[in-house]
Amino acid sequence: MLFNSLQFGYFFIIVTTLYFVTPHKMRWVLLLGSSIYFYMALIPIYILILAFTILIDYFAGIFLEKLKDNNRKWFLVLSIIANIGVLAVFKYYNFIDSNINFLFHSFGINTSIPFINIILPIGLSFHTFQAMSYTIEVYRGRQQAEHNLGIYALYVMFYPQLVAGPIERPQNLLHQFYEKHYFDYKRVTDGLKLMAWGLFKKVVIADRLALVVNQVYNSPSNYVGLQLDLATIFFAFQIYCDFSGYSDIAIGAAQVMGFKLMNNFNMPYYSKSISEFWKRWHISLSTWFRDYLYISLGGNRVKIPRWYFNLFFVFLVSGLWHGANWTFVIWGALHGFYLIFSIVSAKSRKIISDIIGLYKYPSLVKILQVIIVFILTDFAWIFFRAQNMSDALYIITHVFSGFNQIHSASNIVYLLKELDLTLYEFSIALFSIAILEILQLKQRKIRVRDYISAKPIWVRWSAYYAIIIYIILFGVFNKSQFIYFQF
Repeated sequence: MLFNSLQFGYFFIIVTTLYFVTPHKMRWVLLLGSSIYFYMALIPIYILILAFTILIDYFAGIFLEKLKDNNRKWFLVLSIIANIGVLAVFKYYNFIDSNINFLFHSFGINTSIPFINIILPIGLSFHTFQAMSYTIEVYRGRQQAEHNLGIYALYVMFYPQLVAGPIERPQNLLHQFYEKHYFDYKRVTDGLKLMAWGLFKKVVIADRLALVVNQVYNSPSNYVGLQLDLATIFFAFQIYCDFSGYSDIAIGAAQVMGFKLMNNFNMPYYSKSISEFWKRWHISLSTWFRDYLYISLGGNRVKIPRWYFNLFFVFLVSGLWHGANWTFVIWGALHGFYLIFSIVSAKSRKIISDIIGLYKYPSLVKILQVIIVFILTDFAWIFFRAQNMSDALYIITHVFSGFNQIHSASNIVYLLKELDLTLYEFSIALFSIAILEILQLKQRKIRVRDYISAKPIWVRWSAYYAIIIYIILFGVFNKSQFIYFQF
């Protein structure tokens, strides 16, 4: 079930209404049943996969808390193997298979390991990581085991963040299912405003930009520099608005019912370094890798070469987490390289900055840093979006081609027409992005929701009607799936 569909609108209204009229002790039953229905609306049979891992992790958690000897670690191992095993079969089997076959054929060994024709369960990587965080936290003694199977199942399956996060920790979410949430007008309306903002990002910006991005990236060899550049820049905004839009709707839907989910994005394209970017982008995933992989490897408490290895390895795994394709691995490797290079070159860059005298212009330095970080991340997005390495390399080697053919504005209009993009549609896209950036800049000082709430009633409702009308008039309602559903 897609957040940007009428089906979800009906589902949300019915479930939320029933939630507030249902006795507190039975609300978890309602939410669990609703979450099961929500997931089964996609591919019903895959609910069995969730049931399998939920049962293993539930009992593993109980034994991890009950046992005090060294044998308890085997229940953690069992839980991790079960979760990673399911993920490996459904997400990575064919990727591993194709690479093994290629390796054997390179040595003249004829072998053919059969492919499995299966569809990746929606959001498998997300609820796998959320389940793993539970058993790891119980093993570390920072979380009590959940003895109510239904509540634990709801922790994994809570419908707002089931398929694309945020990836919650048990300390933040589990206890909330026991708390009684009353109807609070301000909290409910704040949640609805956030959902509307997320829907604006998704259908007005992300899905509109996707029309150009998909056309170019599906057949990049048909296009030249300006078109490739435009599609790549558009993708940077598409993926941000698509994923942060989902997160806003998820967080808002949960907030309406009284649940608080962690913030997943914090204006990442205003970052002044790659390190800062990863503190602002997909925060629930980056902190997951930090807490459960990076620190487990030794973090920065090791010798410098090992520290660099830890950083690079985590980003490689992050790339592979996003998809079973070498393009995702390269994307992760690029970010690992960016981060290590920024650490290694820090002193040299400081010396050059002092020589040039850039410290005299702090505002200019910040602007330059933001621009450089955006260019670096956007370059990496090429590999993330490209269907294969061949397409990615073509785009990289042709982003500056064809500019000698541009002699006037009419040439630019012609290039836009080749993308099936009229000047009017192009203007809508740019104007919508401008609205996004203006509101985000405002958000740096005060939450826009609070700012609007403080205005007179006619101003508030004018703003509400304006965004609703704008979504209706300029939204692309083709039931486009959220990008991160595939992960």
